[in-house]
Amino acid sequence: MSEIKTEIVETDILVIGGGTGGPMAAIKAKEKNPGLKVVLMEKANVKRSGAVSMGMDGLNNAVIPGYATPEQYVKEITVANDGIVHQKAVMAYATGSYPMIQYLDSIGVKFEKDGSGEYNVRKVHHMGTYVLPMPEGHHVKKALYRQLRKHQVLVTNRYMATRLLTAPDGRIAGAMGVNTRIGEFLVVRAKSVILACGAAGRLGLPASGYLFGTYENPANCGDGYAMAYHAGAGLANLECYQINPLIKDYNGPACAYVTGPFGGYTANNKGERFIECDYWSGQMMKEFYSELQSGNGPVFLNMTHLAEETISEIETILHSNERPSRGRFHEKRGTDYREKMVEMHISEIGFCSGHSASGVWVDENARTTVAGLYAAGDMASVPHNYMLGAFVNGGIAGQDAADYCASTDLPAYDEADVIAEQERVLAPTRRDDGLTPHEMEFKTRRLVNDYLQPPKVTAKYRIAQARFAEIREDLNALCVKDPHELMRALELQSILDCADMAAAASLYRTESRWGLYHWRVDHPATDNENWFCHTLLYKDEFGRMAHRKRAVDPYVVDIPEEEMGAYHQLRTPALAAE
Repeated sequence: MSEIKTEIVETDILVIGGGTGGPMAAIKAKEKNPGLKVVLMEKANVKRSGAVSMGMDGLNNAVIPGYATPEQYVKEITVANDGIVHQKAVMAYATGSYPMIQYLDSIGVKFEKDGSGEYNVRKVHHMGTYVLPMPEGHHVKKALYRQLRKHQVLVTNRYMATRLLTAPDGRIAGAMGVNTRIGEFLVVRAKSVILACGAAGRLGLPASGYLFGTYENPANCGDGYAMAYHAGAGLANLECYQINPLIKDYNGPACAYVTGPFGGYTANNKGERFIECDYWSGQMMKEFYSELQSGNGPVFLNMTHLAEETISEIETILHSNERPSRGRFHEKRGTDYREKMVEMHISEIGFCSGHSASGVWVDENARTTVAGLYAAGDMASVPHNYMLGAFVNGGIAGQDAADYCASTDLPAYDEADVIAEQERVLAPTRRDDGLTPHEMEFKTRRLVNDYLQPPKVTAKYRIAQARFAEIREDLNALCVKDPHELMRALELQSILDCADMAAAASLYRTESRWGLYHWRVDHPATDNENWFCHTLLYKDEFGRMAHRKRAVDPYVVDIPEEEMGAYHQLRTPALAAE
């Protein structure tokens, strides 16, 4: 691997990430302008990549006429997110939701329908009705791949993007990547780049200790967040962590979203329902955490009261889509939904707009703060996005990027940036001995758990920053023996970047907000006078991590003040009175 072999490709649009939002961005760009050259770069294989690789058991946020309006959905998300939202972006998603469901239906993605052929939407959220089950959701990737081929999108499998290229005037100019099998370099010159790299799910360490036993798809290590940061883009609200309820020891979602509409619910050790809503807001997670730590813990998912035919239907959905190992886990654990409650716990932390609000800042057109750079899916800042949000906002990004390409030329880039990046990437291959990526990743993520997991304590965060700085110095001893380990070494560096950003962002916002997501023990009150704003983290001209506030834009859907606290009143009345 000592000889650097580099191929240079030119394209109109480069899409990085072949999971959910990326393919849709490429497809919609080609639909908008079939004459465009669109390249999709994926570090695995687009046929089975991303968080949706094994399908999905339902849409969590389907805005379907007759069940909800876009205005109702925008209101729901605003209230659930303590008011810190860019409502225009949420509205763009909400209005695009139903057309996207119809489009997905037309290309072979299957949704649950009632006897009259209408979508069978169910209720989980505190206020609205948005959940659309997908009992046969394992076909999603096949349907997407057929469309990629139909529209002649060029796919580069097994190339991991490492850094974005920028032009002298600051606009995006393409990206660099390395082949994860043979170590060759690829430089893609592009008029526009769409980042769709998924959540930073491999940030905290699962309770099991397994590096890849994460709640999120373990391939989603935060490389999109890191690339955006190093290209100068602003990242929004990174202190608003992703923390989810999960199945104890399995580290998959407990799926109250699936079971709730059938009558399942989250319960304490007495079998009592202690929260009225299983929607994953930060406040819901704080109630979950408090119950778990009290004498009423552990916490469980209760389905023991349901009828046989209902449980059978739940098993069909949960054990055949997204994580089909779930059924085998319960079987070996001796957990029958009919007889035992399913023990739940709290996931490790991560960044994910899909389940919270932390992501690369985007507007309603999926544009970032860097000209020509777009972001979509779990790594963009549209809160509580989920899979359907990745599809909708990926489509928005693809269409807008197609228009952008029509009015811009292919930017120049600095060859010195490519040389410097090659040296950074290949440095671990030139050492005969040293620290392995697995050793350094385990240490980094253990420190994330030890010091960053909420409740947040300022002194612990300062220690974390010092420890992360020491690990960064240890990168000079990082050693790999093949291209696959090189990929892990690069992922480690993205994880370390995200850990640094998580600590810095949390220290910057000196208040508590979003329930458990940003619960600062030293600053326990919510301070709307000083902190009713977005926080943007970015890389300044000196290469340092910097912050600024961004005002919340005027709402497009007004919300009465008395309704803004709805998600802070989730305790069931009987337990709230205790």
